[in-house]
Amino acid sequence: MEKGQQKFLANLELEGFSIKRGRLMYDGGSIREKGVDVKLSIDLVVGAVDKLYDTAIVISSDTDLIPAIQYVQKALGKRVEYVGFSARPSFGMLKQSTAGRIFSKEDIKDFQKD
Repeated sequence: MEKGQQKFLANLELEGFSIKRGRLMYDGGSIREKGVDVKLSIDLVVGAVDKLYDTAIVISSDTDLIPAIQYVQKALGKRVEYVGFSARPSFGMLKQSTAGRIFSKEDIKDFQKD
């Protein structure tokens, strides 16, 4: 899983996306990425304050982002759209975002490389 994620992130970087990695923690046989929610929250707020976007698209189901989402929407008038995946959608993120979309495996199959 870790190698697959690294390959996925490297491909996003090749496409011009800015990737900010957290640190990996090994917890009882499972892998957790730590610190990403804080980086994303800061990017949401700083980007809104600096007028770098009108609409942010958040592809994360981490509800720790909700305070930053609420702030940029209410205090700064920005739109925040949530994208999640059917395996683990966040109804809290759907509720707090301006718009939302949940993708199923069927929705993304045409975008996957073999």
